[in-house]
Amino acid sequence: MLISTMSNEAKFVVFDDENTLAHAIVDTVRNPLLVLDQHQNIIAASRSFYQTFQLNSRDVRGHLLYEIEHGQWDISELRRLLEKIAMDDTAVEGYEVAREFPGIGHRVMLLNARKVFYEDGTQTKTLLEFEDVTQRRAIEEQVQALLREKDMLLDEMQHRVANSLQIIASILLIKARTVQSEETRLQLEDAHKRVLSVAAVQQHLQVSGRGAPIEIASYLTKLCETLAQSMIGDSRPISLKVEADDGTVVSHQAVSIGLIVTELVMNALKHAFPSEKKDAAIVVSYKVSDTDWKLTISDNGGGKPDLSAVEKKGGLGTSLVKSLAKQLDAGVETVSDSHGTAVTITHATFKTQPLKAA
Repeated sequence: MLISTMSNEAKFVVFDDENTLAHAIVDTVRNPLLVLDQHQNIIAASRSFYQTFQLNSRDVRGHLLYEIEHGQWDISELRRLLEKIAMDDTAVEGYEVAREFPGIGHRVMLLNARKVFYEDGTQTKTLLEFEDVTQRRAIEEQVQALLREKDMLLDEMQHRVANSLQIIASILLIKARTVQSEETRLQLEDAHKRVLSVAAVQQHLQVSGRGAPIEIASYLTKLCETLAQSMIGDSRPISLKVEADDGTVVSHQAVSIGLIVTELVMNALKHAFPSEKKDAAIVVSYKVSDTDWKLTISDNGGGKPDLSAVEKKGGLGTSLVKSLAKQLDAGVETVSDSHGTAVTITHATFKTQPLKAA
């Protein structure tokens, strides 16, 4: 007997020894395989089928598929799929079945079925293959369990970090209230605010989800709401607004951006409005263009009288912002005049930078 294939179907060209050769071919298949007639009776089974399910020929061959192994394969969805295959050329790929089998216990099988027909068109058969994926599914479940355990440990660690930051912030504030030196008190209060800013960044990263891309607009909005509540409150008439384009960043980028925003907002609150101003405002802007982005923290305060001297002198806040910007592969630019101060952190990739004329 000769065999030829056309697309997803197989044609048997009938010769006298067709049964012998057909059974020999079925026996060479590595995965368990059944050959069914149009009524789902089993007319042939591979050696691997008998070995896998620990059955013998008399319990399988000539029997209806749905009757063998005490009706293990009498599944309504499988019946529907095989009947559809018998009516047309539809194929079944990866239909999953999990069962307790009498001889071998629990198994998860993927079923693949396809119609086969003879060249003279008088007969049609269905090939039904079984792929044992029990071990694969067990490994997948173990991986999922480990991932869940990791998430629980991360939750616990983040909870402990948040508590520790709150404790440190409280200790700094208590100490600031007890020291006699005004300079020391201001330094402790400044450290207290910085710890709170780190706690705010950590809190909103945790809400955003572990490892997932972080929606920058939502992240900055929630972060600034927290900063406004903790650092402005109702005592000062200063608004803190966010204007952000849609876009996402990864976790480590969000940490750096969040710390930059909190540091610059703190600086604006501390220096921009030495006296009360009716329309005092701080704006956090985040603009995106392809792979480029620009973060600007601006205020409408009195500005810095000698910007070059301030930048030259530097300080903890300035050094921190520059260091974080460097981690983001971004540059820092500060503009200040009588209308206010704006600090811009720009990340511009070679891909989207405008070409300069030679």
